[in-house]
Amino acid sequence: MTIDGILNARKPRGWSSFDVVALVRRLSRQRRVGHAGTLDPAAEGVLPICLGQATRIVEYLVDAPKTYRAQVRLGATTDTYDAWGTVVATADPSGVTEAALREALSAFAGEIQQVPPMYSALKHRGVPLYRYARAGETVERQPRRVLIHRLELLAFEPPLASIEVECGRGAYIRTLAHDLGQGLGCGAHLETLLRTRLGAFSLDTALEPGALREAFRSDTWPDLLLPIDSVLLDWPAAIIGEGSERLTRQGRHLALAPTEAGRRMNLRRGAPCRAYSLEGFLVAILRYEGGRSLWRPEKVFAAPEGVKTGESLSESA
Repeated sequence: MTIDGILNARKPRGWSSFDVVALVRRLSRQRRVGHAGTLDPAAEGVLPICLGQATRIVEYLVDAPKTYRAQVRLGATTDTYDAWGTVVATADPSGVTEAALREALSAFAGEIQQVPPMYSALKHRGVPLYRYARAGETVERQPRRVLIHRLELLAFEPPLASIEVECGRGAYIRTLAHDLGQGLGCGAHLETLLRTRLGAFSLDTALEPGALREAFRSDTWPDLLLPIDSVLLDWPAAIIGEGSERLTRQGRHLALAPTEAGRRMNLRRGAPCRAYSLEGFLVAILRYEGGRSLWRPEKVFAAPEGVKTGESLSESA
């Protein structure tokens, strides 16, 4: 029996993100298991684990804002930009004041350009960058635009600076720590990293491996699953009838006019929408194509077991 939903797991320091996936796959005996928002082995914190059809919404979950608490050590630069790497340069950070640190941090708020680190899973010619790095090779990387929604200094106890970062997709906190050190002129690297939030998932409800094992042992883990659409609730929604459901399952465009609080919404081309059946289950994710309120099915989800769909109803009529 296939089970669909999302578990809010907490990845421990020293584990890879795939280690958590492998644990859940083994305990759940589910074939389709994936994670959203990779964390480095040195990092810990919130790691949503998607099962069944929930693996199909990983791309939307990865786009959700993320919040991190990080410790940055001033005075030492490493090749991996974190404490697990080899120190490649040192400098005296004693001249860095809190005022200077705050000023340097302000340069990283908003929309910034980041060069991805060599020790990352990004690929060059089909090969992860970290493999080149381990072989002593450096690959030229192009800067990428990332968004830092909020950057706050929590504490400064030289040479350690504790910061909280809320950011969008693609931002590397390791790179932020490295670039901060370069800006201060003393070098720096990421000492520790804790992800406290990813979209709707927060640290206070995240389950460590021990708690996950206990939930599976007691067979209470299905009660901990969040529904597939729990990460899409800020999108507009439409309830479609049997005829529209049938067209959706055939991949056909729909003519819909979603409303919010009784008013016609201002839609842009490509805007997403959740489509639900009359019975209340998620049928599809639609994208607005413009024109006469035309919507294109982007992803179509199977109905829960035992529920007849608009397509099957039409066939039996």
